[in-house]
Amino acid sequence: MNVAIIGGGAAGFFGAISVKEHFPNAEVVIFEKSQKLLSKVKISGGGRCNVTNGCLSISELSRAYPRGGKKLKKVFSIFNTKHTMEWFESRGVPLVIQDDQCVFPVSQDSQSIIDCFMREVGKLNINIETGKGIKKITPFENQLVLEFIKEEHAPLSFDKVIVATGGSPKRRGLEWLEELNHEIEEPVPSLFTFNMPDEDIRELMGIVVEKTLVSIQGTKLKSDGPLLITHWGMSGPAILKLSAFGARTLSEMNYQFKVQVNWVNEGNQNEVLTELNSIISENPKKILANVKPYGLPVRLWLKLLEKCGLPGTKKWEEIGKKGLNKLVTILTNDVYDVRGKTTFKEEFVTCGGVSLKSIDFKTMQSNVVKNLYFAGEVMDIDAITGGYNFQSAWTTAFIAGKLG
Repeated sequence: MNVAIIGGGAAGFFGAISVKEHFPNAEVVIFEKSQKLLSKVKISGGGRCNVTNGCLSISELSRAYPRGGKKLKKVFSIFNTKHTMEWFESRGVPLVIQDDQCVFPVSQDSQSIIDCFMREVGKLNINIETGKGIKKITPFENQLVLEFIKEEHAPLSFDKVIVATGGSPKRRGLEWLEELNHEIEEPVPSLFTFNMPDEDIRELMGIVVEKTLVSIQGTKLKSDGPLLITHWGMSGPAILKLSAFGARTLSEMNYQFKVQVNWVNEGNQNEVLTELNSIISENPKKILANVKPYGLPVRLWLKLLEKCGLPGTKKWEEIGKKGLNKLVTILTNDVYDVRGKTTFKEEFVTCGGVSLKSIDFKTMQSNVVKNLYFAGEVMDIDAITGGYNFQSAWTTAFIAGKLG
């Protein structure tokens, strides 16, 4: 049996190794269109490679995927985060689980993961051919014929093919799969930060507020977690999660919208009012600038006071009912204009790809082309940050490699 893997990234390598471990006599070749292998693995997690997440609960794990979570929930029992950690550690890559549950190699260097993959493919005699992009797949008799982008490469036939080409930012990158009658979900960016060119909150770049609630005005989209103020706007887990779950909606809004920030992660305004009243009774003579509620960073608290029109030199006992209401509003419902997006680090993630309706998730085989399988982000699967995108690549590639 000869098997082609299209794509020399995370899912491609994992799929190739899975094929060889399930079928030791299979001839396996990886085709990569560029000259670089595992390039996303190299830069992921700031060059440290966040291989998976420490979450062991399958239902919790599947909630990290705005798209594909329900389907993944059914297959995580076959290969999940626990299996991933065992897989790498048993192959000589010790891992560490951080406090935020992100899992990295102990070396803190993505090269450890790349070296592990290269060792495995060498050991298993998997062939790798770079500079060989595929432009067309044609089913012929019981085989799949691959045509290459460069004319000088003659077409080749295979018994089985796994497509692991990664996310495509443009629909045209998926047309060769659409031609085979696969349904395509329009690709749009996911996991991005918010640009706020007109907002002076950017002066506070570098400030992190650990517990916030953020939502998009006029939608049901909301998320929570740490928020980072940057020199172009806002980032951090709360914003990235919002961008992932809102990928389609925010694209339709052309990335022009208002974001509401609850700086104190408290949805009940009466609770906030009570908290501020207790500050007044305990510190009546102290000035606003010197007593900040909810342990907010000083510079942010001063900026919020300025936004409310309350001088930091005013005493707490002097702010009155009107001042109190202004503070409650700004702490729980501060509004900013977003005018665009920026890719998070170098990690572009797309929402969209081959529709999950076109794929049998038990095997990852195409519903329309026999012996054609899918793995990784080429499918309409994506996740929030934290190692989840790699986890879906490992899971789907492992299952695709069983060639069921």
